[in-house]
Amino acid sequence: MTSGKPDGEGAPEPALGRDFGSHVRELRRRRRWSLESLSKASGVSRSMLSEIERNQANPTLATALGIARAFGMRLGDLVDGHPADSRLQVIRSNDPSYDYRSDAECTLRTLSPLRPDRAFEFYRVDFEPGGALRSPPHFEGTRELVYVDRGRVTVESGDESSRLGAGDSIMYAADVPHAIVNAGRSHARVFLIDLFPPTA
Repeated sequence: MTSGKPDGEGAPEPALGRDFGSHVRELRRRRRWSLESLSKASGVSRSMLSEIERNQANPTLATALGIARAFGMRLGDLVDGHPADSRLQVIRSNDPSYDYRSDAECTLRTLSPLRPDRAFEFYRVDFEPGGALRSPPHFEGTRELVYVDRGRVTVESGDESSRLGAGDSIMYAADVPHAIVNAGRSHARVFLIDLFPPTA
């Protein structure tokens, strides 16, 4: 079969090494995450994660990157089995796995580790002229904080709105329909933080 599963002695060394699955399982258990939690954070199915942890499947590079990103790690560190509970979690500027959205309206890049137990998310958003980032309501109690780095934008929250210029900041309810719209004729950039309510 060509499923990517190891087939015993004589099988070639997997590209990510034979211990990759064990590293994933150990790290998930140390953080007390369920397979479901890791699946939601990484975008990898529970069944695939189970096979990877039991070293019965060799993940693609995209799958491995998703798992590493969920742990807030570089892929190389996860492959090597380096301690992942470091107080330092670096996201390199050239890491494409944190580019969340890129289209004709805006480019959205994640600037914080996407962990299942995260209390916030930090983004850089670049808007083309006329571009907008429109979002449905988030979890009840969620708020957003926006700082305008360049250009002019209009922030909408429910039926309220405010126009902002470079250097301005705003906090608003994000558990209602909300949006950030480029209000100028040139490129605009904002830094966005999603603040989630504490869980019980």
